[in-house]
Amino acid sequence: MALDMRVLQAHEWDIWYEHLELAFGGVHFSPERRDLHRSLTEVERSLGVWDGETCVGSAAAYTFRLTVPGGALVPAAGVTMVGVAPTHRRRGLLTSMMRRQLDDVRAGGEPVAVLTASEPAIYGRFGYGTATYALSVTIDTARVRLSVPPGTDGVRLRIVDPQEALADCERVYAELVARRPGMLARQPGWERALVLDPEVQRAGASPLKCVVAESADGAVVGYTRYRVRADWDVQGPAGKVEVANLDALDPAATAALWRYLFEIDLTSSVRAEVRPVDDPVLHLVSDVRRSQPTPRDSLYLRLVDLPAALEARTYGAPLDVVMEVEDAFCPWNEGRWRLTADASGVARCTRAAEPADLALSVRELGSAYLGGITLTSLSAAGRVRELRPGAVTEASRAFAGDVAPWLPHGF
Repeated sequence: MALDMRVLQAHEWDIWYEHLELAFGGVHFSPERRDLHRSLTEVERSLGVWDGETCVGSAAAYTFRLTVPGGALVPAAGVTMVGVAPTHRRRGLLTSMMRRQLDDVRAGGEPVAVLTASEPAIYGRFGYGTATYALSVTIDTARVRLSVPPGTDGVRLRIVDPQEALADCERVYAELVARRPGMLARQPGWERALVLDPEVQRAGASPLKCVVAESADGAVVGYTRYRVRADWDVQGPAGKVEVANLDALDPAATAALWRYLFEIDLTSSVRAEVRPVDDPVLHLVSDVRRSQPTPRDSLYLRLVDLPAALEARTYGAPLDVVMEVEDAFCPWNEGRWRLTADASGVARCTRAAEPADLALSVRELGSAYLGGITLTSLSAAGRVRELRPGAVTEASRAFAGDVAPWLPHGF
């Protein structure tokens, strides 16, 4: 029987989702998470591959807006729910779904597609490059101290119900979005994912807790959500604080929230897994080595409409460079492009007839796009070829950003 790839129908969702659970190890998600996924699924952007009445492949996309260097919000397809049944490997299903999906993204006018990869080796062949990293820290609070900036003592902290404080926390997050590339402007409904707290998700830790930071006039200027994992050893209490989120609008609120987490009774460590690689906490701690900062790949990005994507962001230095771009999977991007940027960072990208100054694939452009991975580092690895002396340095300086790009949460 021939396999049938088609857009998902709402009544097929349960079968489609059960296939996805099987593809990700066969462990059922909690009813709360399942309900959340159902409410967030955009069925018109979801694909299923069917073998008779059995779903054997899936891929979907969310409609996002992604912050790029300069603060603009760019339409982005958030690729998700990708899986192929183990019985149907090596039949080209994934390639077919990626082909259909990227064609649809292009037709919908989204310049970029983004994803988080369960297995990083998969998506490079479809043109996705590693664009952001996330930092995990495990801080020994019994030995590490914080040095806080002036004004920290003036920040008021309040313990609040995570659900009741959600609107205030979302206002803080929304104000931060334009400040850092890689962040997503949360669409309605996504705020629920941040406070979802089924018991099975806690793995023995406490229910989710929330603390907000307030300025002198009572405005919420920061928040943290966390759990406490109680533990004891022969020396006494050895509980662990597990940080889910920490966002703040100014240095004093940032420091006040970290200090609060450090000083929770009966604990001796704080762990946060998804932080920006330039997180201020690295400069607040007395001993960064005992904080164990560890980076990990996070957001993968693909340019779908190359000129539109490159013109959507701004650049940190004037630029005039001709790039020979390889993109076999999306051939409309392939060829020679001239990228210019003026002193204000505004760019124009057009087809070029001039000789190329550098050569690279769309994957490397995706990695460099948000400003966190430099073209010079990619050149040192042989992934970018310099055809005019100095071209890589010039382009790398223009692409680089002032802050590290960061994806605060998965999707």
